[in-house]
Amino acid sequence: MPSTATRKPVPAASSFEVAPINPQRIFQEVATQLRRLISEGKLRTGDKLPPERELAKRFGVSRNTMREALRALELSGLIELRLGATGGAFVLPGSSNAVVAGMRDLYFLGAITPQHLTEARIAVSAAVIRVACERITDEEIEALEANVAAAERARQQGDFEERTRHHQAFHVMLARTTHNPVLIATTEGIMEITRQFVKAIGPTDEQTYTHPSRKRLLKHLRARDTEKAVAEMGSALTKLHRSYMVKADAPPAARAANAPAPPPPPPGPRPAKARPRALGAA
Repeated sequence: MPSTATRKPVPAASSFEVAPINPQRIFQEVATQLRRLISEGKLRTGDKLPPERELAKRFGVSRNTMREALRALELSGLIELRLGATGGAFVLPGSSNAVVAGMRDLYFLGAITPQHLTEARIAVSAAVIRVACERITDEEIEALEANVAAAERARQQGDFEERTRHHQAFHVMLARTTHNPVLIATTEGIMEITRQFVKAIGPTDEQTYTHPSRKRLLKHLRARDTEKAVAEMGSALTKLHRSYMVKADAPPAARAANAPAPPPPPPGPRPAKARPRALGAA
């Protein structure tokens, strides 16, 4: 029996107008007009776009061109293309995926250097902390404290992969306490570049300074002491940058020699396989 769930109505043919299409890069022209309709609220989150055939007819383009335009919007994170009888093109809520992907591409193209990354991390973190000091709740501070404790447990256990995951999550969690989508998206993009950079240089040391630094930072956040919190984060990131650059400048053999050793296997009749070396980042 077909579902009785109701969806937002498909926009009527007269509910929006389209402009004549420039023959150069036709699919981009179509995608640009659809972006405008979304930004103007004529197509809203959750709306299902008209069928591909109808859209192609309305824009006066081929179905292949229409398909390319929809794929471009999907890659930008603006719509989702679903298959099946109930499928189609649906408008998505705002997402930072496109920002993160764009920054990742810049890194791989060599347009972002480690120095650029550090400058951006310090500047954006300072902005995040200034807003967070005004808006962060006790519950959000407690969640950050739990993250810091989990990262330290992972470090003590030699689980560098888990430590890395918690360290990177800390920055995104902190950004989300601002409830500012621009700061959140920018932080997510910066942390993705950081992840790629650390992946390229290999495992880092145990970073024993990170845990006490994070505890001091959270203390300043609780006290709403903006300047001390900003200074603490800036100092920690500068120290981290130095350790990254020492590692990046070292020859591969030296990197391997200084990499953290994997944890010993647990006792038992059958020796367990050592964990693969993981990457550390803060």
